[in-house]
Amino acid sequence: MIGAGIFASFAPAAAAAGAGLLIGLAIAAVVAFCNATSSAQLAAEHPASGGTYVYGREHLGEWPGFVAGWSFVIGKTASCAAMALTFASYAVPESWQKPVAVLAVLGLVAVNYFGITRTAQLTRIIVIFVLAVLALIVVSGLAGLATDAEPLRDLTANVGAGGWYGVLQSAGLLFFAFAGYARIATLGEEVKNPSVTIPRAILLALSGTLVVYAVVAVVALLTLGPQQLASAAAPLVDVVTASGWFWATPIVRVGAAIAALGALLALITGIGRTSLAMARNHDLPHWFAAVHPQFRVPHRAELALGLAVCVLVLTVDVRAVIGFSSFGVLLYYLVANVAAFTQTSRRYPRALQVLGGLGCVALVVTLPPGAVLAGVIVVFVGAIYRAIRLHLAGRR
Repeated sequence: MIGAGIFASFAPAAAAAGAGLLIGLAIAAVVAFCNATSSAQLAAEHPASGGTYVYGREHLGEWPGFVAGWSFVIGKTASCAAMALTFASYAVPESWQKPVAVLAVLGLVAVNYFGITRTAQLTRIIVIFVLAVLALIVVSGLAGLATDAEPLRDLTANVGAGGWYGVLQSAGLLFFAFAGYARIATLGEEVKNPSVTIPRAILLALSGTLVVYAVVAVVALLTLGPQQLASAAAPLVDVVTASGWFWATPIVRVGAAIAALGALLALITGIGRTSLAMARNHDLPHWFAAVHPQFRVPHRAELALGLAVCVLVLTVDVRAVIGFSSFGVLLYYLVANVAAFTQTSRRYPRALQVLGGLGCVALVVTLPPGAVLAGVIVVFVGAIYRAIRLHLAGRR
């Protein structure tokens, strides 16, 4: 959740809403909290690999479960490519970026292949380092603002400049940046005492991440202003540069690159487990349902994912996938909210599921139209595949 999104998402959000991205962040936080309570409540009852794919099947039927699982897989596979390319863009010159991005994907697939404990250990190291870099960025920004009150006046005067449509669009784009709490639920079969650990982990992770995002967003807006932030290719690098801390620029670039690796590592882990669950039910080829006898990971699903991401890395633009990924993730959480609404064993009131579902719909319809159209087409293609498979199975 504290990955490449915090280094990349503020620029498109500022382009959509200006300083109103802070309102967008608050809206995204409310929707995320509602979705998180749904995921936590469902995970406590169904501690199995697959997350909302499993919950949708159990509470709503096979088709809603398939839509959730397919949306997650396609959206997050595209995000894997984005994270790999983001890493390479910070780490190496442009001519080397695609080959280095492919190597990053292959390396992290190998880490995942050898078991979840190695994945967790590497994630812990990455998060600690990235938090230290973000703290450096915040301190540099505040130091540069210590004697100037003008940015604060400009910020408060321009909060509503983007209008409500722009604010909602920024919320959808920012939602992409910290929607990783679903990954916790997808690992249900590999967690100790999952009915207690998963709900607690989801809410703690979301709360801590939102605080970090809010602080960094305010500092970035105060330091750069909405217009400069909207046009920045590397916004948080520009923050330390604008503050005069030129020596910190390489550190921030390294932090962004490592954050992208952390996000990519978590994505590969989550997609592999959802693909495993779908393959068990033949919603993906059953060949992907294999679990390694020693390392206990869905090794075939992760190897196939790695190959697909490498192909995307060589063919897509990193900026084109944020809206597409948000479409898939929001559709995934819409199913989670509806499934949680039907539960009889409850931890949270149904009003949260209603608010979360309505929030998902509102954010989807305000995403860039091209992203929505691409998402609809790919979901439709997946539905056709499943309908053909069911027809052939019925004939047999």
